Amino acid sequence: MGKPLMIQEHDDEKIEDLKEKTGMKTKIDVVRSALNLLEAEVERRNRVKRWQKAVKVVGDSGLDVMSGFKRAGRFKKLP
Repeated sequence: MGKPLMIQEHDDEKIEDLKEKTGMKTKIDVVRSALNLLEAEVERRNRVKRWQKAVKVVGDSGLDVMSGFKRAGRFKKLP
């Protein structure tokens, strides 16, 4: 069985307003969709943190590799 959730009057009005605007049938549908969006945002932030960590690990080595391609003189020899 579900657990009771105490919702403040102001929050209840917001949920009702969103329910009407989105065309959802119940308040719990509104709350579930909000939880899904929040969960997706948390997952996105975790991915960004992992990407930032990966960039720190390989970032310097990538600069070394790219330095070999920055020589402008190699294009002067083209026919």
